[in-house]
Amino acid sequence: MSTALRRPGTVGAVAPSSASLAEVLAAVVPSNSARSVVELGPGTGAVSDAIERRLPADARHVAVELDEDLAGHLRATRPRMEVLTGDAAQLTDLLAEADLKEADAVVSGLPWTLFADEQQRQIISQVATTLADGGAFTTFGYLHARPMGSARRFRHLLRETFDEVIVSSVVWRNVPPAWVYICRRPH
Repeated sequence: MSTALRRPGTVGAVAPSSASLAEVLAAVVPSNSARSVVELGPGTGAVSDAIERRLPADARHVAVELDEDLAGHLRATRPRMEVLTGDAAQLTDLLAEADLKEADAVVSGLPWTLFADEQQRQIISQVATTLADGGAFTTFGYLHARPMGSARRFRHLLRETFDEVIVSSVVWRNVPPAWVYICRRPH
């Protein structure tokens, strides 16, 4: 049984992100100069692999995963990645414990439409605080969820928090189809 079916309140994906979606999400990782990248909600690691392909050998890849089972899976299958078990709403505290002050990129696979307004705000505030100067944040939304109130609220929050919010074209080679938000320069 998939984790989404066992824990529908915390896991929003019915299938891992496709390679196509993962590549768009990871495109903001600086392939020559990244010192650290933070991944939120890596799940089974589909996006983690795309991040790893872009990361310089000496850069840190820190993942924050709430689900203990998924965190254990990631630790076993991706030894280069530092996996922190915890809530992204406490991102700065988790990263401080890992001796990391900022990230060149934050890549998120979190299920935003499952979160209440306050939880969305807490996490986005933590992301904005974590980004290094010139850093970028990417996350995605599912095409079918676009009209949902929580999805509209999330899009508004991104535009309220970041100076630049770019929306990719639809990634049709994903189940379900999705697009990526690329956000820079937090206010």
